[in-house]
Amino acid sequence: MRQFIDVTGKTEDEAISKALAQLGLDRDDVSVEILERAKSGFLGLGSCPARVRVSYGEEEEPAAPAPVVEKKPEQPKKPAAEKRPAPEKKPERKPRPEKAERAAKEEKAPAPVQDLGEEVNDEKSQAIRKFLTGLLAQMESEAEVKVYQPEKGRYKVILEGQNLGALIGRRGETLDAIQQLTSYSVNRNGGRVRVQLDAEGYRDKREQSLQHLAKKVAGKVVKYRRSVTLEPMNAYERHVIHTALQDVPGVTTYSTGVDPNRRVIVAYDRDKK
Repeated sequence: MRQFIDVTGKTEDEAISKALAQLGLDRDDVSVEILERAKSGFLGLGSCPARVRVSYGEEEEPAAPAPVVEKKPEQPKKPAAEKRPAPEKKPERKPRPEKAERAAKEEKAPAPVQDLGEEVNDEKSQAIRKFLTGLLAQMESEAEVKVYQPEKGRYKVILEGQNLGALIGRRGETLDAIQQLTSYSVNRNGGRVRVQLDAEGYRDKREQSLQHLAKKVAGKVVKYRRSVTLEPMNAYERHVIHTALQDVPGVTTYSTGVDPNRRVIVAYDRDKK
């Protein structure tokens, strides 16, 4: 019997992950309907959660019709054919405890630890801290700002604290907006540098998720020989998809549309084998 549960989350992906953890099922075992998309508002203000409906279980199969027994003329009556027993209903699939436990552990897994060395305290890093401290105060966030310099001309900014989901936003949109504002602020007086902003290890998790999505979609493209258009992504996320599939036989990728609705198309390429 087909059943469903409704779950909410800060993003559609989070709501789906929560549902899978509750059911102890994999993504391929369920179907998902987006009931309400998450809204991030402006810089995370006025946001509302996403709501999804996750259906699972076996579809009900109609009972097989009883066989028709034809009567032959001038023939003795044959005993009535026995009715074919109705197909046994498959037992309802219950979540396996070990899968539910594994999914729960994955959901609660801490963000990967990054070895970025010591914090820097030069002119640009001070400007980054000053701008972000003021912006976060306006957003009523108590996140701590830490600034590192993995290489010359590039600053890695980590926001640390509790409940930073509002600073990340739906699919990282709020985090991207804060990063762009910070970059503009510190570069407006010259000496251009690159600023990368992260919170709760979101960037690494998102990159891994996109790589997994790319491989899965590529498999379907090769199997069915049909192109697949992905959801709108920013320039960095599109780069992750292109890089993940650049050496995969049978597929090619290209982008179409204009920002913020520019998308990656994964297309079948019979010549690339």
